[in-house]
Amino acid sequence: MSTLVSPSPRPLGAARFLGAARRAQPLLRAVASIVLALVITSMLILMAGKNPIEAYGHMVMGAFGSWDRIIVGLNKTTPYLLCAVGIALCFRGQVINIGAEGQLAIGGIGAAVVALTWGTLPAWALIPLCLAAGALGGAGWAGIAATIRISRGVHEVLVTLLMNFVALLIVAEVLHGEMGEVGAGFPQTPLFESAAWLPKLISGTDLHIGILLAVLAALAASFLLWRTTLGFRWRLVGASPSAARYAGVSAGRAVFGLMASAGALAGLAGAIECLGVHYRLIEGFSAGFGFNAVAIALMGALNPLYVLPAALFFGFLETGALAMQRQIGVPSSLVLVIQGLTMVFVLCAIGRSDAEKI
Repeated sequence: MSTLVSPSPRPLGAARFLGAARRAQPLLRAVASIVLALVITSMLILMAGKNPIEAYGHMVMGAFGSWDRIIVGLNKTTPYLLCAVGIALCFRGQVINIGAEGQLAIGGIGAAVVALTWGTLPAWALIPLCLAAGALGGAGWAGIAATIRISRGVHEVLVTLLMNFVALLIVAEVLHGEMGEVGAGFPQTPLFESAAWLPKLISGTDLHIGILLAVLAALAASFLLWRTTLGFRWRLVGASPSAARYAGVSAGRAVFGLMASAGALAGLAGAIECLGVHYRLIEGFSAGFGFNAVAIALMGALNPLYVLPAALFFGFLETGALAMQRQIGVPSSLVLVIQGLTMVFVLCAIGRSDAEKI
């Protein structure tokens, strides 16, 4: 006679609570880092003889005080989000891509070439062509770095970092050459035809559809990373290269795929900046988006969905900084201090977390 032993009931409530707590750790870590950065920056504001509460109040009002300011913040968030999602994908595969700045710049050139060459096309054809050219330009530029890494073994940090400066010089060169506007006081292309301008998300405002494309890209990247075989292979290469080799996953293909995907997203960001904000290619249009995106990706715990609130924070932080400087004379460069300190604290928290696991 056999005895049936019923399984002991599992503590589902406690397990769910612990699971939710673990999932919330990246968010709590980011919030704590931001708070610490703001506290330290408050001391700097006090040393400058200003009231930090008043300064932060003007910063908040400058970012959220009107619909126009909110729209500016959302437009600033767009390139941050696209670049940071690509960087997060790369970091998941242990590919350290620091080249989003250059990939964004090359994407802008690609979009500008198409907009100036085929400006007579209707908008429904011209805009997708420009966006595709931007994405292809960024992917191709990142593909060069991936090829050097795979074929020559040169670390991608060095290659992508140096290629940023090459890309920015290429932008300057083309604007001082054939693509530059004759007689303009600033290096820039002629204004694009209106058919190449990104449609407005809300009629009568400056909010273009770029933020919608960026959010869709983040959702697609999250699905790719966590719900597809390709995403699993990329994560496996990053988590355990030896296990990936044993499973037959090609590390070279993973590196190339990750870099090309990140480059395409950054290139798309460059195209969106040209088509939706400036309506032309201008020197310095990238404005450090690619460099700051590294901090955003880390704040978002390298998760494409968590990157969204981090990108919003950076976008609105920069939007409010100018108001703070204008209203009470606090230098807007303090925003760079906040961004830098936030990144340092996030890195410290990540290092602490990894040490505890060991």
